[in-house]
Amino acid sequence: MHDKVELTDHGLSLSLGDLDAQRNAPASREISEADLAELAAVEAELDTRWPETKIDPSLERMEMLMDILGSPQRAYPAIHVAGTNGKTSVVRMIDALLRAFHRRTGRTTSPHLQLVTERIAIDGIPLHPRDYVRMWREIRPYVEMVDEQCGMKMSKFEVLTAMAYAAFADAPVDVAIVETGMGGRWDATNVISADVAVITPIGLDHTDYLGDTLTDIAEEKAGIIHSRWDVSDLLTPPENIAIIAQQEPEAMKVLLEQAVAVDAAVAREGSEWGVLKSTLAVGGQQLELRGLAGDYPDIVLPLSGEHQARNAALALAAVEAFFGAAPGKALDLNTVQEGFSSVASPGRLERVRATPTTFIDAAHNPHGARALAQALDRDFEFSRLIGVVATLGDKDHIGILKELEPYLSEVVCTQNSSPRASSAADLAEEARLIFGEERVHEAAQLPGAIELAVALAEDTDIQSGSGVIITGSVVTAGEARTLFGKEPA
Repeated sequence: MHDKVELTDHGLSLSLGDLDAQRNAPASREISEADLAELAAVEAELDTRWPETKIDPSLERMEMLMDILGSPQRAYPAIHVAGTNGKTSVVRMIDALLRAFHRRTGRTTSPHLQLVTERIAIDGIPLHPRDYVRMWREIRPYVEMVDEQCGMKMSKFEVLTAMAYAAFADAPVDVAIVETGMGGRWDATNVISADVAVITPIGLDHTDYLGDTLTDIAEEKAGIIHSRWDVSDLLTPPENIAIIAQQEPEAMKVLLEQAVAVDAAVAREGSEWGVLKSTLAVGGQQLELRGLAGDYPDIVLPLSGEHQARNAALALAAVEAFFGAAPGKALDLNTVQEGFSSVASPGRLERVRATPTTFIDAAHNPHGARALAQALDRDFEFSRLIGVVATLGDKDHIGILKELEPYLSEVVCTQNSSPRASSAADLAEEARLIFGEERVHEAAQLPGAIELAVALAEDTDIQSGSGVIITGSVVTAGEARTLFGKEPA
């Protein structure tokens, strides 16, 4: 340190040199072993609460906690995303577009792939473990007050949602992009009053909790479309817009009825917005999208599959609605192009190896498996494609296998580390009924399954036409990313 005393017009000045720089320098973004150990301790504590798979149809606890915390969820406008498939990709696309328009964003998604901190991001960057730990410790006394007052512990998902809303207010952010956990109406995230509600395609999933028909499930998802009238200012109509992806007729009927009931404007895929053109491009696809305010050509999206093109159109319409775009008031094309070019959606048809070409995808229900299979068929030409499949026991694994069967040469059935995982033996037994005995292999654990799949893919004279797809669960996708050395994102 080179400190010195100087005589200035204001008297003696002592320069502290590097000390000032150190004091004002931002905290390191590096994650140490100590950071991870502290994070693990917090996770162990939070895991004593109800898991995400157990829900109680009430917002009472969340509303009570938000009130105690000073209503952080009202400190910023929000875009709220519900649906069965595509939610995380749509949220990430909206996030990328808003950041391209120089908005500071808060993003919350679930579940995570590798590290729980992925669930809460500021400006596209997951919370540092020390910030995650800090947010929990700051709100823990208030969470425990609610626990005591309600006579039951808040669930882990409720706590994580509260941490996200508090972190966004603390940042502060210009806008929050929020993905529901399960359902919508009673989802912990639904204590916000979003400027824009977004509904991705609805399919059959979580039927144990949401109902076993599309109508039942749509009624739950529709719950994020709610009245935004301010009873203290009835002369100023609030913005209240629902952006709805293509749906089965029974689901669309429910969504439209809810929008009418709460006085929300509606923009539907295929009517007010949609995909005009999608052509294959290196590393993804080139799109022309029709938005609420006009057409947006020459958009490069670094993601594969028709479903991602449609997700992009949905995200664009949501951002247009947020900014109040209308005919003659289109968003700046160059900025839209810049935003989409920066999109990343880890674990969604993500290429992790070149030879043989190996992808990871988090498809965890038949609807998602169908989109994955169609993307592989449309965007790639494999002479031999090996699937590695590990599912959760409470999912429709038979439906997943049936959707993938026409596109896979062979399948390796395995299991991930989740306590809810289907056993490799049970999955392989069901796969043999669908694929036939000779096309099914079994491996007890994911690393061995991937090794076997690579060997099977390479067992051909034309290795350039072979590939591997690892799928069946978000847990499977996350564990595979770790095995391939991918950092949480």
